[in-house]
Amino acid sequence: MRVCARLNRVKGFQRGVLATMPLGLGILAFGLLYGMVARQIGLSPVETLGMSLIVHAGSSQFVALGMWGVASAGAIVLTTLVVNLRHLLMGASIAPYLQGLSHSHKALLALWMSDESYALAMAEYEQGQVSPGYFLGANVGVCLFWWAGGWLGGLLGVAIPDPAEYGLDLVFPLAFLGLLTAFLKDRHHVVVALLSGALAVLGALLLPGKWYVILAGLAGSAVGLLLEKVWRR
Repeated sequence: MRVCARLNRVKGFQRGVLATMPLGLGILAFGLLYGMVARQIGLSPVETLGMSLIVHAGSSQFVALGMWGVASAGAIVLTTLVVNLRHLLMGASIAPYLQGLSHSHKALLALWMSDESYALAMAEYEQGQVSPGYFLGANVGVCLFWWAGGWLGGLLGVAIPDPAEYGLDLVFPLAFLGLLTAFLKDRHHVVVALLSGALAVLGALLLPGKWYVILAGLAGSAVGLLLEKVWRR
């Protein structure tokens, strides 16, 4: 039994890593953009890679780079904390599928969880295929692409003065739109997705900082629960 369980975990891990391959180009391109921006503000290639290894959060790393040299360390930490509060929502939604795992196993999954690996794992769990090995494999696959992209971007440095001219800044949002389509299974999901997107855009225009990220997520979740209750009745 133990041998079979181990084989299932290994197979799940392999499937998780392979599932990140279609997203790999987008993650790699986003990592390249991050590495170039990091070099342009003065970080060395080693420091650029070090931030990816330690922080491992693309949006937070870009926010930190934008505040580099013009804000205190405390302000950078607080701002990136706000940006990453969405992980609380992600963790709460995926927690029911991780029951029975040890605290150390859950901590390992949480440490490397990214938006992409979360989306892949949730799609797997919703299909009834509960495999912690798959989740871990998706985490590792995303990590490898992200680290490689940041390292290559750091090596390129200022070779590309304005990466946005090549459309690299569009890769990340387009990749997320692709992930989102896998969750739009009925009108309920479509309404919640459109509402959350509209609230995020409105919040970005009206609210200071990055609070709109978590506020839009909470508001969209609340409306989704209300709609579910109404349509069930």
